[in-house]
Amino acid sequence: MPPKSESSSQITSAAASADASFSSIDPIFHILRILPFSFLRPPRLRLKLPTLTLPSPMTVYALVLLTYFMVISGFVYDVIVEPPGIGSTQDPTTGSVRPVVFLPGRVNGQYIIEGLSSGFMFVLGGLGIVLMDLALDRNRAKSVKVSYASAGISSVVIAYVMSMLFIRIKIPAYLR
Repeated sequence: MPPKSESSSQITSAAASADASFSSIDPIFHILRILPFSFLRPPRLRLKLPTLTLPSPMTVYALVLLTYFMVISGFVYDVIVEPPGIGSTQDPTTGSVRPVVFLPGRVNGQYIIEGLSSGFMFVLGGLGIVLMDLALDRNRAKSVKVSYASAGISSVVIAYVMSMLFIRIKIPAYLR
């Protein structure tokens, strides 16, 4: 506890600063500050502070996964550049117009559906890794662990194979 001389000096300096903030030479300001409170009483408010609860871990995981999908699929690029959703090319033999999902030859450009499909494959691979991690839990039944492991491994394999296929479509001479 501080000595009396320090605490009394702090109290007097606080009171002096409060008086200084409300001191004014103007008498109308003084009347407007005191007069309404001589016959009016402010209401007694019983406001409750809102309680914020933390989101569940699954909600946080879903938000992180959604953010990951949006970043990986090129959402910012799609908003800024505004590429078409899907491309088209003319077939040289028949002359008909065919839809094109991947923008060939340009590594730094994409159609919207190309970004979404690539982002989905990366999310599928990430979910496969999470499923393989869940398969290592000792408190689960063996059949559940086997199904988690098989679903996880197949998700990772499908995501890898499809991502490599997407890259080979995008860059024809990649790794050959």
